[in-house]
Amino acid sequence: MADFDTEGTLADRMRKHASDEQHLYGHLMRAMADDWDARGPVRDICRGWENAPQGAVVQLRLLGGLFRLVLTDRAPDLVPFYPSLGGNEPPAKAWPHVRRVLGEHVQELRRTLDVAPQTNETGRSTALLVGLFDVVRRSGLSKVRLLEPGASAGLNLLVDQFRFESPTWAYGPGDSALRLVDAVIGPVTATPFEIVERRGCDLAPVDATTPEGQLTLRSFVWPFHVERHERLTQALDIARRHPVTVDRAGAGEWLEERLSAPAADDVVTVVWQSITQQYWPLDETARVDAVVARAARSQRVARVAMEFHERATAELTVDLAAADGSGLDGPIRLGDVGDHGTPVTLS
Repeated sequence: MADFDTEGTLADRMRKHASDEQHLYGHLMRAMADDWDARGPVRDICRGWENAPQGAVVQLRLLGGLFRLVLTDRAPDLVPFYPSLGGNEPPAKAWPHVRRVLGEHVQELRRTLDVAPQTNETGRSTALLVGLFDVVRRSGLSKVRLLEPGASAGLNLLVDQFRFESPTWAYGPGDSALRLVDAVIGPVTATPFEIVERRGCDLAPVDATTPEGQLTLRSFVWPFHVERHERLTQALDIARRHPVTVDRAGAGEWLEERLSAPAADDVVTVVWQSITQQYWPLDETARVDAVVARAARSQRVARVAMEFHERATAELTVDLAAADGSGLDGPIRLGDVGDHGTPVTLS
């Protein structure tokens, strides 16, 4: 997701986010901006959010709330505009129907703005896998303790339960419900590893084993990204059989607790994060950096990050503790990653 500043009105930010995109959400965000200016139902729904902080992306919160109405059969007239539900109507014709639904559900949609976007995109597990291969190869340790701050529902903690396939390599269970094909551009050496512990944290964790949690996750996947919805369905099937623990906690505090006790000598701890740092306050980012750096001076720790830096696309970096206990070696850039995790283009 791009970085949107807080200058101008919500309408300005909606238009900036929409740009000239011709997909459903591009049309809706431009129309929502016009409706805000016209003091329509969008203004009523978003009242009090005019000065929302950077990263709040109020427009995505509203679109997610709207999608939940559609997914729970309370806006049947909108189904034809949602490709993930089989709709194929032109998105440019959706706004009059959407505006009516917004007007009918103002109070409920106001409440949905409290729910931050929770995409938990499983395509990003490809970046994690590439990072794990690098960490295991360079550390010489095949047992992994996997920790994920900002984990949402923790679906990517199940990376070893997904199947990755390319013409020259493959990894993961052959009978996995989720298959990611040709997701890496560049040479890959698949290096076996075993995840001996996996755990995540989030300020608002989602329970992927419950109908409510599954609804939340589906509602934040853009409805015209049909392949992403298919991946989510497959990942949820795996999560039902292999539930993971996601603690309700902030990243810095949680990592301090988890890293306070080192793993066994034959285990490497991997702190994994993907498109989450932009939502952290600066002091939280500094705290996470300090915790990982401190732990790396006394135990085998690596940090695998898929985050936006200076480039328009996300970068995949790996930072591994030096074998002599002197701390982190410094991040190595492995490549660029699409917003939704694929493809990973190796450097």
